[in-house]
Amino acid sequence: MTTYIGTATSRVDGRSKVTGAAKYAGEFNTPGLAHASVVTSTIAKSRIARIDVSEALSVAGVIDVLTHQNRPPMASVDSAYKDEVAPEGSPFRPLYDERIRFSGQPVALVVAEEPEIARFAASLVRVEYDEEAHVTDVYRQRDAAFALEPAENPFAPPKPRGTAEQACATAAVRHRGEYYVPIEHHNPIELYASTVIFEGDGKLTIYDKTQGVQNVQRYVCSVLDMKSDDVRVMSPFVGGGFGSGLRPQYNVVLAALAARALKRSVRLVLTRQQMYVLGYRPAMIQQIELGANAGGTLDAITHEAITVTSQYEDFHRQETGWSGLLYKRAHAKHTHKLARLDLATPCDMRAPSAAPAVYALECAMDELAVAFKLDPVELRLRCYSDRDQHTDRPYSSKSLRDCYRQGAGVFGWDKRNPEPRSMRDGTELVGWGMATGVWEALQVPIAVRIVLTANGHAEVSCATSDIGTGTYTIMTQVAADMLGLPLDNVTIKLGDSTLPQSPVEGGSWIAASVSNGIVTTSDAVRTELLRLAKQMPNSPLAAATPDDVALADGKLVSRRDASRAVSIADAMRHGAVDRIEQENATTFANDGSHAHNTHSAVFAEVKVDEQLGVIRVTRVVSAVAAGRILNTKTASSQIIGGVVWGIGMALHEETLVDHNFGRIMNANIAEYHVPVNADVHDIKVIFVDEPDDIVNPLGIKGLGEIGIVGVAAAIANAIYHATGKRVRDLPITLDKLLR
Repeated sequence: MTTYIGTATSRVDGRSKVTGAAKYAGEFNTPGLAHASVVTSTIAKSRIARIDVSEALSVAGVIDVLTHQNRPPMASVDSAYKDEVAPEGSPFRPLYDERIRFSGQPVALVVAEEPEIARFAASLVRVEYDEEAHVTDVYRQRDAAFALEPAENPFAPPKPRGTAEQACATAAVRHRGEYYVPIEHHNPIELYASTVIFEGDGKLTIYDKTQGVQNVQRYVCSVLDMKSDDVRVMSPFVGGGFGSGLRPQYNVVLAALAARALKRSVRLVLTRQQMYVLGYRPAMIQQIELGANAGGTLDAITHEAITVTSQYEDFHRQETGWSGLLYKRAHAKHTHKLARLDLATPCDMRAPSAAPAVYALECAMDELAVAFKLDPVELRLRCYSDRDQHTDRPYSSKSLRDCYRQGAGVFGWDKRNPEPRSMRDGTELVGWGMATGVWEALQVPIAVRIVLTANGHAEVSCATSDIGTGTYTIMTQVAADMLGLPLDNVTIKLGDSTLPQSPVEGGSWIAASVSNGIVTTSDAVRTELLRLAKQMPNSPLAAATPDDVALADGKLVSRRDASRAVSIADAMRHGAVDRIEQENATTFANDGSHAHNTHSAVFAEVKVDEQLGVIRVTRVVSAVAAGRILNTKTASSQIIGGVVWGIGMALHEETLVDHNFGRIMNANIAEYHVPVNADVHDIKVIFVDEPDDIVNPLGIKGLGEIGIVGVAAAIANAIYHATGKRVRDLPITLDKLLR
């Protein structure tokens, strides 16, 4: 019997991607396709006084220019613009009225016969504004930030425990620090694009870059008042999303508006600069206070965060709750405030809230270890918790101790000299730091359809997306194992709104959800095959129940006696059927008795030029406990990618806003710095064995987020160890070390 789950399987879509056969949203062609270009606002807050499109319309090849004054009808109520992951508030309505809410907001759409013509004509649209005062600096708004009260909302801060402030004040050892993470942007390789095919009957087929085709389909139908059967959204391949594609972006609505206005197909591809208003990791100011007893264990934690949101929506996540998932303490207080700015609404970015919050917590824990003159790993082991401190529930599995042990062993942590500035390599100071990572093991309702044909081929369908993580491949692996077929006999269909139900792909929940969905539907296929096999004369499985048999090597086989088997082909031939089709929805019961999380231990080595302050991250070891690993090859790639992003978070990434104009100044990948090959050295990934038969039948937890959590803190802690200088605001650049 072949077992594909858990093996290092190459991507089944790899050939399509490297040969160019894989098509992305901006690459689908159709006869008569028009091209659109967006005109964006140059100021942050105002009303449009006048738009002059005459010069643009005079350009040969320009078809039309749409503004809020002449666009087709759109919905007039906020509820119509609410997608499935929208925060509270009034969602942005592209090209709806004269109100300007942020710099870079679309104010007009030029449609032309060629993309170059559209881009040129867009530069000729003249807009006059009645400008208003704006604010885009979170520090200016921190005193005006409003608090989110503890509630049952999963994104609200946890309820306080004990008397945290008093316990910190009387603690034997205290640490208090303020930590800052700036606005960061996703910068996926693929630009956001929508190709809207206008069908003869007025229906729309939309190829869109998105992490949720059904979310976009419902959104377009709602905004444009169209029937669900009249809009089909497809996204077979996505060139990176990282959370930026969870919500429908304005390009899809504008392209659809233009297609309906002109009654012809339209493509809109955003520029890199325009993508910088599609959402971002919100800036975050955090204050953490730790109170510990003389024995080196925590008594209390207070954690306050101020994060950025827009003026029109209240975007937030559970920013301070992560500090209650890792360490025991009797007293805790969590506060989260929102600062309204004249910027677009933030959105989820890989490991939303955990990446910045755990950075602050793990740096604070390192500072506490320094105060105790205690090894940072030892401090964490003394404070280790086997229960979720918010809910007092045990974890369904938690192998974090093994992460510490195995990660430290591979890294060589026992050779660390704890004194800052004590380790050198020639002219460079050497620092070793570590941190813990934590993320949620989420899973969501999902539906899967399987069509099994008599020749032993299976087509597995679900509307979920593959955002580059390898969803095509893991679905193929799981289906092949569950149906007893070779990988080549399984075809995956996804990224199509007409397929069985799926939520947006995010939160590290799709691998666990869709894989267990395949198990549910495979069970239904097996049951139907057994029914057919039992009808055969002298069937060797006549007395078998569905639980008595398995699918293996193209056969229905008794689990008790492998000699008793019926081939798929024989069962279907005798049943006079050429295909078996089953579609099942899978839900995940949660009795509330366990917490489900993934964990990691990250160890980092940095080398710092003592005179120039140049920092190099020379080694990282990430030991991860995330349940059952479906594909060790693609899983390792996920963690490596997360580590690289963590290097960027620690040393490079920062969105710079000119607060005089409210405009992002480095909205390009030349000036928004991300790690390149020269910045990335040795990264070692360890998957710690962590069986979990509670979280779901396959024991899967998901890996998309955990790889980045803790990395920035490990690097920051290593820099302190190397230099003796603690930098608490990211990114850590040479000027901050030398000042």
